[in-house]
Amino acid sequence: MNMVKSKTLKSAFIGATALAASFSVSATPVTFFDTIAGGQSQFSSTVTGAGATVNSVTLAGLTGGNSWDFGDFEISNTDGGYASISSAGVNTSTGQMIGINPQNPAPQSGITFTFDTAVNALGFEVGDWGTCCTPSSLYIAFDGGSTNLVGTANSYSDNPTVAAGGGYGNDTIFVGAIDDADTFTTVTFYGDGFGEFLTAGGTILWADVDIGSVSVPEPGSLALLGLGLAGLGFTRRRKA
Repeated sequence: MNMVKSKTLKSAFIGATALAASFSVSATPVTFFDTIAGGQSQFSSTVTGAGATVNSVTLAGLTGGNSWDFGDFEISNTDGGYASISSAGVNTSTGQMIGINPQNPAPQSGITFTFDTAVNALGFEVGDWGTCCTPSSLYIAFDGGSTNLVGTANSYSDNPTVAAGGGYGNDTIFVGAIDDADTFTTVTFYGDGFGEFLTAGGTILWADVDIGSVSVPEPGSLALLGLGLAGLGFTRRRKA
């Protein structure tokens, strides 16, 4: 292979590799939508696989109100209104649950987690969801930024715990998200099933993972990388 061919191949390969890396860093946040056991396991293994530590607290001792302080973080009603508290074990939750009554605009009728130290991974339980008023979707937003869809119920059977064999009185799920593009101090959660009542809380899991530690190349980047490598082959054949 002559020097011109070698430089061409090397430049193209470096460019394709850089393209894949750039897509990896900016990949869509990882979301979790599963049964409590399944979701907690997936969340925890993703965090520890990224070399970080999972922190947790199970909600207890709460009374109705609009904000609750847990030391490392506070949970508050986004609109500042009053919320009732459900006991641990209701709908099989592992801890107490905060009531949410979705209203329009939906983002204002959820709850907001405010952390003393910035994080980028959060998971918790959601109960009594998908029982009516479908389609009903659940969302998480970091620091008031782009909203991430966690899951949608077009019927009660779209609830992961119900699909796994649960039902009324046994339908609490685990939801969460990891956005390793940055760290954040606030995370907002809400639903848009207007007319239904849901709860959130149980056991809260959170972490701070390294930037870019859990992202993977998006399908578009892989296709472009494939085209780049195919181009290398074409160039090589044409100049052979």
